[in-house]
Amino acid sequence: MSAMDIEEIRAAIPHRYPFLLVDRIRELELDRRIVGIKNVTMNEPFFQGHFPDRPIMPGVLIIEAMAQVGAVLLFKTFPSSGRPLIYLTGVDNAKFRKQVVPGDQLRFEVEVLRRHPPFWKMQGKAYVESDIVCQAELTAMVVEDKGENR
Repeated sequence: MSAMDIEEIRAAIPHRYPFLLVDRIRELELDRRIVGIKNVTMNEPFFQGHFPDRPIMPGVLIIEAMAQVGAVLLFKTFPSSGRPLIYLTGVDNAKFRKQVVPGDQLRFEVEVLRRHPPFWKMQGKAYVESDIVCQAELTAMVVEDKGENR
């Protein structure tokens, strides 16, 4: 499968403004890997407080954006007649290498390391241009939404 635009991403994951942190999917190999993009602009609401005189994207939001890219992969891979629910259950070995600032374009590369349903372990890396800015192992749980929690 190839690229996905923002409307296809919105159909895959439940996140919405101001918490939808993925703008485009460039590559998608079901059950294997995904590449997603986040364009970082000065208009991001978190820059009002982090930090007003020196805007830096919070590391926790870089991890969240990476997890959202991984969630798109799992949503597209999971065989379900309904909409699967995908929960982030763990973040391991997170490392932050460089600051992310307005004007940067984050490229997330997430690949499946292993799966033991309902759990999936993924390796994620975030780049700005050719520089790695963050990496982490993410664990997610995928369950079928039976509409019981609405």
